[in-house]
Amino acid sequence: YFDVYGEDIRDVAYDMEVQQKNTKDLPKRTRYYNGMIDLNMLHPGEDYSQLKDAYVIMIMPFDLFGEGKYKYTFHMSCDEIPGLKLHDGATRIFFNTRGTDDEGVSEEQIQLLRYFEQTTEENAAGSHSQKIEKLQKRVEEIKRNEEVGIRYMNAFEEKMWERREGREEGERIGEQRGRQEIARKMVEMKMALDIISKATGLTEQELNALKKRN
Repeated sequence: YFDVYGEDIRDVAYDMEVQQKNTKDLPKRTRYYNGMIDLNMLHPGEDYSQLKDAYVIMIMPFDLFGEGKYKYTFHMSCDEIPGLKLHDGATRIFFNTRGTDDEGVSEEQIQLLRYFEQTTEENAAGSHSQKIEKLQKRVEEIKRNEEVGIRYMNAFEEKMWERREGREEGERIGEQRGRQEIARKMVEMKMALDIISKATGLTEQELNALKKRN
């Protein structure tokens, strides 16, 4: 259920997710990922102090918060006392590949974000970073070995997005039909059209059409 999961030599856990579209639920999605990481760390009865520090990293080709940053980092902190942090070991980071404010990020990090958005040999070479060039070689190896699998995953993600859009459209249609049914009953009760319009949100033209059908 994670795009990329790993742990470093300091025993810190990392989950990295790549998100192409703003599904309007990304902050809560990172909360869910954080919970899933924690859930898999401990066996029943183990001490909570054994929980590893965990980073959930979201990489996106858009600015979720609209502040122009390349990087937004979040920790739990106290509302009543500014600067008082919880220090629970959980960190959530949102990377914006199209940032404009480079404060707090290195030039190599910016080049890496651009490479993530357009993963090509040209971008890797243009980054002048040995790490990114090494990453490109690894990407080419994976593509050769897992080209079919990658195509399948891309198709699966696209299908899931289509289903979500279809469900939302269905909910909108259902809501509209519900308003029409309420309006129809109010029309049968001979209520004034302006009152029905305010109650249901339907236009006078839509209400007149309902009257004709009745």
